[in-house]
Amino acid sequence: MPEANISPSTKRIRGVLAPVVTPFKADLSPDRARFISHCQWLVSQNCGLAVFGTNSEANSMSAEERMALLDALVAAGIDPSRMMPGTGCCSITETVALTAHAVEHGCAGVLMLPAFYYKNVGDEGLYRYFSEVVQRAGDTHLKIYLYHIPPVAIVGITPGLVERLLKAYPNTVAGIKDSSGDWNNSKTFLDAFARDGFDVFVGSESFLLANLRNGGAGTISATANVNPAAIHKLYAQCARSQTSAIGHQTSDATELEGLQARLDVVRDVFSSKKFPSMIAALKQAIAIYRTDPEWTRVRPPLVELTTEQAKLLAADLKAISFAMPSLGNTES
Repeated sequence: MPEANISPSTKRIRGVLAPVVTPFKADLSPDRARFISHCQWLVSQNCGLAVFGTNSEANSMSAEERMALLDALVAAGIDPSRMMPGTGCCSITETVALTAHAVEHGCAGVLMLPAFYYKNVGDEGLYRYFSEVVQRAGDTHLKIYLYHIPPVAIVGITPGLVERLLKAYPNTVAGIKDSSGDWNNSKTFLDAFARDGFDVFVGSESFLLANLRNGGAGTISATANVNPAAIHKLYAQCARSQTSAIGHQTSDATELEGLQARLDVVRDVFSSKKFPSMIAALKQAIAIYRTDPEWTRVRPPLVELTTEQAKLLAADLKAISFAMPSLGNTES
């Protein structure tokens, strides 16, 4: 992994991570071979692995399935320091089991949803939830990245909660992924906590440049599954720009904004309301560029793209000259 993606002083994971989409077999069991192959390709494109996130269909999978897939990745030789598995569940016991398992493997951290089934819970309840997990896991190597995604979970994470958790567990609570879709919300977290080494990841690369310019750590983005190298290029170019001479800043800014604009074009295709879900669109794209229709499968209640929608996605991607470099076919 390039050193640009790791903070040398803390060895925390930074840069671009993908909530890795999970391939399924015809019986809807996880397809380990395809999953490993996709993760290997992502790492080769300078992308970290936020396995078992929202776009991984993690909440449609059992804890045992997730742990087995993580075991398979490690057994395949993929460096766990490149991984930030999603471990947050409604059940504290499942969250602890998944978290402890990730720590045992030496993962860089875990991405933890709040308990999300009961709505209208306050900061006190969420504080007790996260606190219980930290205490039960009982490992000084644990690094938790809080996962704020109110469009899906409804239950969100407030700056007040972050402040309280940082005070209680300063060596454990390492950062946040903000998938609110609201840049002002991300900016609030940055202004309040980034100066203290709290890592803020945005949930869409559309905010990546703004995040980096304000001290953010990077992005954990669904479209990193298909566009990792281009997203990493912006991350790396911005890092170089921030250390370059003042005389180059104007030209650097123009180049960075051009890279950001190109990422936005790709993002717009996959987030189109023409498709049943971004997850289904991402899997369809992988199926197209791998020439492997097995990749289109999703677990209910999600549905795959129709034949017409698949043709539309292919045409939209061709129209913007989209490519997935160095991507080989995957054998069953």
